[in-house]
Amino acid sequence: RPREITRAFVDPDFKEFARTTRADVYFVCMTEYDATIPAPVAFPKPTKMKNILGVYWGALGIKQFRCAETEKYAHVTFFFNDYTEKPFKGEDRQIVPSPRVRTYDLKPEMSAYEVASVVLDRLDSDKYDAMVVNFANPDMVGHTGDLSAAIKAAETVDQCVGKILDKVKSMGGAAIVTADHGNFEKMIDGSPENPHTAHTVGDVPLVIFDDRYKGMKLRDGGTLADIAPTLLQMMGLRQPPEMTGRSLLPG
Repeated sequence: RPREITRAFVDPDFKEFARTTRADVYFVCMTEYDATIPAPVAFPKPTKMKNILGVYWGALGIKQFRCAETEKYAHVTFFFNDYTEKPFKGEDRQIVPSPRVRTYDLKPEMSAYEVASVVLDRLDSDKYDAMVVNFANPDMVGHTGDLSAAIKAAETVDQCVGKILDKVKSMGGAAIVTADHGNFEKMIDGSPENPHTAHTVGDVPLVIFDDRYKGMKLRDGGTLADIAPTLLQMMGLRQPPEMTGRSLLPG
């Protein structure tokens, strides 16, 4: 979306729709959306991170699969890979089309069932050592401010995640369930007539689905940077020195 709207303002030869006039504005990108966009950038991206999770898995020969529906596909690929478009070594991807509706309260299930189906099929293939999966509903339906739709979305994702975890357990695998921000856990802002449609600012849960750690207390004060080290410990893999986070698991 940032790329699309930016190009509509700044591309001299824009052809995606009939632009009768080109707005006379000084358009500045908050960050670099695409190196080919002819517009200045306020906050350039920092130096590429080295040995991030996908790169590290690839170097170790670990086969990985990424899956989400359209709305969150970039989050498990481009963003997860530190703004790298091309898949890393050993990385396969599949995008599931999001439903074409005006707002997602009209279809709170979105494409969660289809995402789950793809993931279950890929698990059955026994081809992959690791998967990264995103369900869009908790965020996208939360933005609508519709409580009943959010409840339906929660029920849908609960069913889908449950099916995936059951399959993972049957295969002797393990999983982490988490998020990078909240949304639909707060749908009312003060009073019922004021829907809450924004992200929330509180901590997010992290659930480890692995019988080896059942009942074990995780370290306090965790951050998003600690998720990859935690997952690597669960996989029995050494944390690369470039990762500055710390595993949430003891020992």
